[in-house]
Amino acid sequence: MLRIKSLFCFIFFTSYLFSQDFEVSPVLMNFTADPGEIQKKEINLINHSGKPQKYSLKLADYVLEKDGTKKGIPLGTSKRSCADWLTLNPSIIELNPNQSATIEALMAVPKDGFTAKWCLIQVEVAREQTTFEADKTLAAGVMLVPRIIILVKQSPRSNSNYKASISGLKEVTKPGDKQRSFEVLITNNGDNVIDANVNLALADMQTAKEQKFNPMKVSVYPDASRTLTLKLPEIVAKGKYALAAILDYGHRQPLGGTQILLEIK
Repeated sequence: MLRIKSLFCFIFFTSYLFSQDFEVSPVLMNFTADPGEIQKKEINLINHSGKPQKYSLKLADYVLEKDGTKKGIPLGTSKRSCADWLTLNPSIIELNPNQSATIEALMAVPKDGFTAKWCLIQVEVAREQTTFEADKTLAAGVMLVPRIIILVKQSPRSNSNYKASISGLKEVTKPGDKQRSFEVLITNNGDNVIDANVNLALADMQTAKEQKFNPMKVSVYPDASRTLTLKLPEIVAKGKYALAAILDYGHRQPLGGTQILLEIK
């Protein structure tokens, strides 16, 4: 049996994103409405094609895997969804070539909405298929839809519950690797998305001299854990060391750390 698949890619940039012939900004929307408050933001949409295009904006939910992959799930199936609080006006819009428009995104947080929640907005070209085009789609088993994803987060300004931990540092180097690799688990035990820096620190057991290496940036959502792989540069001299992975997620919270003993021959 042929299966029709829809192109569902999570690709994020800091402010805007192009998808073939249209542009959307922003692609990251952070709402900070307190319980009982309504907050408004705007989505900008531009038609760069040479013909009129109709666009639809749809809400969806997602969950995160330990490697950071975002997996789409049916709307309303996530306890962390804020899709029911979000209204898009309009949700369908038609633009002429090179025309732009502004869509209102209204976040209405209920009086008991004290926790962090999230969802996403799919902005896509609404195309009507002819019978011939539909037959070709069925024959190929694939339907590709030009789409841009807007990631939406909502956490009240009054929500200061930031808490995370780092654990399970272990080596995962494979034969033939030029650099030694180490895996670590970051767990968000709080109620806000954390944007953290994680870096390796190496202390010589004989001289106590310490080296710190460039951090990696990672985002971890509440109720979730994230596995991160860190590389140790080849420039490290031979000897016995204490290797630590350090977690820094700000918000006046103490640094987290996990450590193992390491011998470099």
